Formats: sequence, C-alpha cells, structure tokens
Amino acid sequence: MRESGILMPVSSLPSRTGVGDLGFYAYEFIRQLQDNGVKIWQILPMNPVGYGNSPYQPYSSCAGDELFISLESLYEKGLLKEMPPAFREMETKVDYDQVRAFKEPYLREAFAAFEETEDYKAFAAQEWVYEYAVFRALKKANGNVCWNEWRQEDKDWPDKRTPLSEENKIEADYHMFLQYIFFIQWMEVKNAANDAGIRIMGDVPFYVGIDSVDVWGGKDNFLLDTDGRPIFIAGVPPDYFSATGQRWGNPIYDWDYMKENGYQFWVDRIGYSQKLFDIIRIDHFRAFDTFWKIPASCPTAIEGEWIEAPGYEVIDTLKAKIPGLDLVAEDLGELRPEVLLLKNHYHLKGMKILVFSIETKGKYAYDSFGDAENMIIYTGTHDNDTLMQWYESLSKAARRKVRRFLTRQGIKQGSVKDRLLTYTWKSRAEYAIIPMADILGLGAEGHINTPGTVGSPNWEWRMPDMEEAAKQLRRYRKAMTERA
Repeated sequence: MRESGILMPVSSLPSRTGVGDLGFYAYEFIRQLQDNGVKIWQILPMNPVGYGNSPYQPYSSCAGDELFISLESLYEKGLLKEMPPAFREMETKVDYDQVRAFKEPYLREAFAAFEETEDYKAFAAQEWVYEYAVFRALKKANGNVCWNEWRQEDKDWPDKRTPLSEENKIEADYHMFLQYIFFIQWMEVKNAANDAGIRIMGDVPFYVGIDSVDVWGGKDNFLLDTDGRPIFIAGVPPDYFSATGQRWGNPIYDWDYMKENGYQFWVDRIGYSQKLFDIIRIDHFRAFDTFWKIPASCPTAIEGEWIEAPGYEVIDTLKAKIPGLDLVAEDLGELRPEVLLLKNHYHLKGMKILVFSIETKGKYAYDSFGDAENMIIYTGTHDNDTLMQWYESLSKAARRKVRRFLTRQGIKQGSVKDRLLTYTWKSRAEYAIIPMADILGLGAEGHINTPGTVGSPNWEWRMPDMEEAAKQLRRYRKAMTERA
C-alpha cells in the first residue's frame, strides 16, 4: 500500500438533520482523515436519487441531490431567519422521505431570500442546469411519474422548448438555486479536503436511469421506442449475487448515434465530474468492453446477450478532450480477458476485494491478490457484506483457515478484524481503501446495499456521531500510514 483511503458515503455522515450533508460533520470527517494520514476519501454518487433511493438510478448525471445541502450553512449565510431544529439527529438509518419533507420548507425559505449574483448567473448559464431545472419542474407538474408518462408537450419540451407556465418557471428557478447552493457547498468541502492533502474519489455509474434528464433531454443517445420506453435494458446475467441475474432497468446506449456525435454525451458527463472529483471511479467498467443487453419485455436478466462496446474509441475521446483525467476501473466479477486488456491499455487502476480474494467457492486462494501494484485493494464495497458480517457467516472450519493464514503472514496480534485490516494495508497495491463500516467493525447493521434488491434498508446506513469513528481511526493510524 502506498496510500490509504476510506469509503464513506456523504449520506452516511452524522448531521443534525437525519442524513449526512455538506456541513459541519463533512469538515470534521476531513479533519479526522487528515489527522490519521488518510489520503483518499471515496464517496458514492451524490446525484439526485430516484427509484428506491439508489444513487445508481439518479435523475441527473450532473446535478447534486438537494438532500445534501446543509441547512446550518444556509443559516450562517443569512438565507434562513432561524437555525433549524435537530431532526432524527442520532438515528442510524436515513428515512429519505421524512428528511426531504423536513428540509424542503427551509430550502424554499432560503430560495425566497436569495438574491442573484454574477457568480450565480454564470453557474445557471450552463446548459445542463436549466434543462435539469425544467425537468424537475415538469416532473412535479406531472405528478412525479416517469417522464415517458407525462403530457405529450412536456415529453417533447427538450426538442420544442415551449414557454413554461409561471408556476413551472418559478419551480425551475428554485431548482437552479438548489443546484447552485449544492455546487458551492460541495466545492468548499472538496477544497477543504484538497487543502488537507486528501483527494476525493467520486463514483460515476456507467448507465443512467430511465427517469432522468439525461434520457429525457437526449433521447437519441438511447435505444427507446416512440413512447420513450426502453427497447432493451441493462443488467448482468446470473452471478454471485443473484441466480436470475440483475435486471437494473437502465436504458441501453445507442452507440452508433453516439459515435456520429463524437461521444459528446460522455465528454459532457465525465468532463463535469472532473470538476467535482480528483479521481473518477467508473462503476461497471466492463460495459466499455461488453455489456449485457436484455429485452425490456423479459422479467429477469437471464435472457440477454453480450454486445461489444466501442470502449477504446470512447476512452480515447475522453483522454483527448479532458486534460488530467484520472479514471479508476471497477473491474469486478467474471470478466473476459479483453476487459483487462482495455483497462491495462490505459494504465487504469483496477480493484480487488479481500472477501472475494480469500474465498473462492469454499476454497481459499490466499495468493489471489497477486501483488499487482497498479490496483486498489478493498475489504469490500458498498455492495458486499461488511467484513465482520462476512467473517461471521463462515463455517467454524473456514474461520480457522482464515486465522491460520493470517498467522502464516506474520499477522498474529489483535482481533480478527484488526488482523484482516492489517493484511489489507500490507498489500503492495497503490491504494488500500476500507469502508468506514469495516473500520468500525460493524456487522449487518453497516451493510449499505444488497444487489438485485430495491428499497429499504439499502442506502440507509449512517453514523449517529463521530466519536467511535475518531477513536477507531486513531487506533489504525500507524497501519494506515506505513508503506508496503
């Protein structure tokens, strides 16, 4: 390991309002990382969540979720008359609906008090900002159903740009304000992290959600029917997580159209992410090589076929048009060799997962890390059982094998958690990144998401305070800062 990192969703931070935000605790978390020698803070997507509160089914690739706006910061800026009271402050689960209902009156109060500045006007002049704001306004006017169920004139707005009603115009202005505030608050957090010597690793899903401004405003980029419904959808065939595969529901890209347009969709999307993050992790990177194409009529992901994608052309275009681009490839799962050739062609860091590397169908392949330096080692990701949840699920014999292996590696002191974390940090990988739940030694209560399932309790885990996190980070400071 050359640098250590922590995987911690913004939503999982403590706060006074029931969900992590871009206020006090974001800066406190940065201070804790700096004090303990951590160099990378990896987050999950912060885009506005849609179906099932999944950050991988957002309303926009560029917009930020207003859920993360700090009300305390709005008060300090004079946009709220009074400091909002605490709400679900010590809860260990995010109740998205309740938190949104609590925050919205304060956000609208701040909007009413806001006076436009030149900086705001420059931000709002970006094409994506206005289009997203109109999308949210028309979505509300249509009862918040998916855009392909809207009134026809609203479906067609991106092409015809018909004048908005006064009510919709005000609602669109409100969402442009929210995006400006989110951007300002996030960039202040990011700058604080960078000033502390910490880089932010953002997460960009390969696909976008059907109910998104990306699809509504760019229908030609996707394989849709005349009603705006996907003809084919994305997912993966049966795998470790699901016997029927994972049917994600995201629309499939029309790669021929994208090629004709110089892959501008990808340039715009990744280019904006480059402003927000220091490192960009591409979730489901393998789809740049081959993607699983499922007929939309199929109820599972069993039926489908692997289709080749123009990965080299796309990444060549991104590299040429976005200076300083630092991409990381999520290259997990069963891959054909061409995926790794694509990743290695661009010298992108890949990923290895401790719990997958140790266990292979009941047999233990302890050497499967391979000592490859151009990679990132994790104990797990947001989609895995936590480290201790995984360990406790093993048979007694399997647990003995794990402990014996650690002893043979010379790691004899401490709890099983301590020894597994130490083993990960001793790797020669360039980065070792540990989910915060594993630093805390949490079991199932720290599990973030179960692939193939939708809704609660996915994406809900959060820390009620920073006390235990600060204590555990101090305990591991030496291990996190030693170099392999």
